[in-house]
Amino acid sequence: MIRKNTDYPLQPPRERGTGRAFAFALVMHALLGFFLYHGIQWQNSTPEGAEAELWTEVPDSVIPRPVTPPPVPVAPAPPVPDEQADIALQEKKRKQQEAAREAQLAEQQRQQKLQAQQEAEAKREQQLAAEQAAQLAAQKAAAAKQKQLQQQQQADKLKQQQLAEQKKQQLKEQQDEQQKQAEAEAQKKADAQKAAKAKAQAEAAAQAKKLDAERRARLAQMQGMAGPPGSTGNGLGKSGTGSGSGGNAASPGYADKVRRVVRPNISWGGETEGLETVIAVRCSPTGTLLSATIAHSSGNAAWDDAALRAVQRSDPMPQDIDGKTPGSFRITLRPAG
Repeated sequence: MIRKNTDYPLQPPRERGTGRAFAFALVMHALLGFFLYHGIQWQNSTPEGAEAELWTEVPDSVIPRPVTPPPVPVAPAPPVPDEQADIALQEKKRKQQEAAREAQLAEQQRQQKLQAQQEAEAKREQQLAAEQAAQLAAQKAAAAKQKQLQQQQQADKLKQQQLAEQKKQQLKEQQDEQQKQAEAEAQKKADAQKAAKAKAQAEAAAQAKKLDAERRARLAQMQGMAGPPGSTGNGLGKSGTGSGSGGNAASPGYADKVRRVVRPNISWGGETEGLETVIAVRCSPTGTLLSATIAHSSGNAAWDDAALRAVQRSDPMPQDIDGKTPGSFRITLRPAG
């Protein structure tokens, strides 16, 4: 037991029977002195001699007698007063008790220190285990997050590839559809142009045949409308849809309108002497040029082409005073010179 109050020194409790104990101790000391005295005294007695017959020769010699040492006087123990013996015994017991208490206290301190060390070691091991568990959990979480991120990236990449493939397929389908539509439209347009061209050529051929029959009879009239020789060479003739002189007749001033439209489009730098080309023209009521063909050649292919290009560049043709363009007429062209 450890005393918490250190103001007073520890004192052993006073025991009973101290006088009897000292008396018993004195008796024991007396007996001890008695036994010691007799134990030393019995060795000081001279041993008795013994007789023996010897059959062998014994040399004549005088055997010296052993010298007995004088006894060592033993001083008796001084008598110890009863009070001093009691104090010494109490002091000895007190020291023994203090030593026992100190040993017990040291043992308790050692046990407490050992227990504290064990608790600290256990706490440190628990903390280390917790840190390792937390680190392992963090590593697992990071690995799981990395794996999830990789899976998400792969899914996004696959989705982007699928979208790209879909867009590519859609674009290809659109291009194929557009190409088909373009081909269909081109074919349709080509067929329409071919049909229109064939129709125009047929109509032009029929009209040319019809107008050629009237050409000779009306040639003088057309030349008169074209102006005097040496002019710019633009003339206009009328044609009829039936026999005789009736048909799509133009007004007297329509030839001047055609001359003003066609003249700026003539591009010619060759000969001018004796060249005259007649162009047969077919137009819609709005003036759109439907066809232009050479009805009478001048004999010079270059001038014929220049005259035909000038008429084609003049599309649309001017309208007459009635707000409509004659359906067919002829233009006589001569180079300026």
